[in-house]
Amino acid sequence: MNQRGSYDIEGIELTDDSYVVEQSLVRNKYKAMDRAGNVVIRGKQKMFKLKEEFPFVDAAGNEVFTVKAGGMLDVAGNYVLSDARTGEELVILDNDYSIFQDTWKIRDARTEAKIAEINSQGALVTVARNVVPFGELIPHKYEITDVDGRHVGNIDGQLSLKDRYEITIDDASNVPKEAIIAAAMVIDAIQGN
Repeated sequence: MNQRGSYDIEGIELTDDSYVVEQSLVRNKYKAMDRAGNVVIRGKQKMFKLKEEFPFVDAAGNEVFTVKAGGMLDVAGNYVLSDARTGEELVILDNDYSIFQDTWKIRDARTEAKIAEINSQGALVTVARNVVPFGELIPHKYEITDVDGRHVGNIDGQLSLKDRYEITIDDASNVPKEAIIAAAMVIDAIQGN
């Protein structure tokens, strides 16, 4: 199994155990803030691309990593997180879409071994979000687990005019925080929330 250091992204170090991800009102543009309210990452979905693409920058505007879809217009597929400075592919966000449960796996880009999993909590809520008119207004709630199924943290959607998620990471010893924060933004954008 890879050590946490093998997923480090040059130019960014996330040390807090809680973050808030907030979407702008107009389009799929996001910011992640640390516990003190400081912006640590900004990301946005590039418009008019055949393959979904999300560049992420640090607080100073320097590009730190990119998430790109493996296929064209891919709602349930693979999204590769790459270090912007080295070009190295680090992790894959793999969506196993279901009407009953949203499941995202975080896998090692080199070995494709699972590192973590992000699962929606509550089948009734997931079904309602997918089939009930205005169901997308129901906030998402996810649990993050490691490769052995142990609890790592949560992504809790908040009822708000803008999509807003509180991310709590209780134990990320083998799970890259950058991938968790990127996943929260990508899940929101891809699933049209």
